[in-house]
Amino acid sequence: MVPIASTIIDNEVAEALKKLLPPIDGLTIGLLLIVISLLVAVFGWMNWLKRRYHDTIDPAMVRVFNRRIVAWLTIYVLLGLTVFLGSLTTLCFFLGVSFWALREFVTMTPTRRADHRTLFWVFFVFVPLQYVLAAYSGDRRWFIAFAVLIPVYGSLFISARIAFAGEAQRFLERTAKIQFGLLICIYALSHAPALLYLDLIYYDTGSGEYLPWDQTKSRLLFFLVLMVQLSDLLQFFWDRLYGRNLIAAPINSTKSWEGLIGAAICCGAAALILQWLTRITPFTTYGAAIMGMVISLMAISGTMTMSAIKRDRGVSDYGTLVQGHAGVLDRIDAICFAAPIFYHLTRFFLGAAVAD
Repeated sequence: MVPIASTIIDNEVAEALKKLLPPIDGLTIGLLLIVISLLVAVFGWMNWLKRRYHDTIDPAMVRVFNRRIVAWLTIYVLLGLTVFLGSLTTLCFFLGVSFWALREFVTMTPTRRADHRTLFWVFFVFVPLQYVLAAYSGDRRWFIAFAVLIPVYGSLFISARIAFAGEAQRFLERTAKIQFGLLICIYALSHAPALLYLDLIYYDTGSGEYLPWDQTKSRLLFFLVLMVQLSDLLQFFWDRLYGRNLIAAPINSTKSWEGLIGAAICCGAAALILQWLTRITPFTTYGAAIMGMVISLMAISGTMTMSAIKRDRGVSDYGTLVQGHAGVLDRIDAICFAAPIFYHLTRFFLGAAVAD
């Protein structure tokens, strides 16, 4: 009896450890290490060029580029640690990032004293609740709650709670600021870790049927972050090499149409090659290319939108947490816009319900 009981206990402990420390996806970890190594190499190469050709290379451009590299290195290292520790750790990581980003947004767009109780509900009720629902979003019933909590219930609650405070001065502006901050910093960003809970299928060309995609979902998250980063870096180069026609000079003095189109096409090509070599996503090769371009376009849209807000408020950056870039929101604005579109397109075309 004792050996049997001991075996049962050992099996239960093994199952608990398996849930706590899920199996490592070698492909995702390998790609993360490759990307981190490349970023370190590029950082060192740019510094070498700066010293070697200091008379011909603009030091300000090298400094700005290196700041981007340092910021993305920080994000990749933190993301790699959370992916290694499991989906729950990743979810908590994004929850913390969302909380800090919303704090930066509210600090930049100050509210009135009468709104403080509304902000308490926003920070300590809607923020954690949205991420709890993200963890259950793979279930069809809970997905509805995840999808509508903030756009519907959050928006209605914020406007009503501010009205109950009894201060009508600049009511629409105050309501809109809080609603937009909650929508972008919390709702939109929560779609990134929600990718880890999707139940997906893929099209098997051999059998001509849709089959369950049983790979780790961290590959989707890595694909999203990689495409956003490539879009950011590629547009930086396209803008400075070929940028002639600015998209909106009063909003952003560096973003050009050439950079937008060039970055989107290059991201599509990079996604196509990556999918062809590694099958990192459940998409077809051409489907991955299209998703790469969509992510790039949305990433640039996020950067432009947040630039417009900063110009409106008369500030240059959001905060001071990430070295080299002034704030967390400055580095995740692109992900905030790309994540919900990527999530919903992936779920619409390759959600398990498609095969039903």
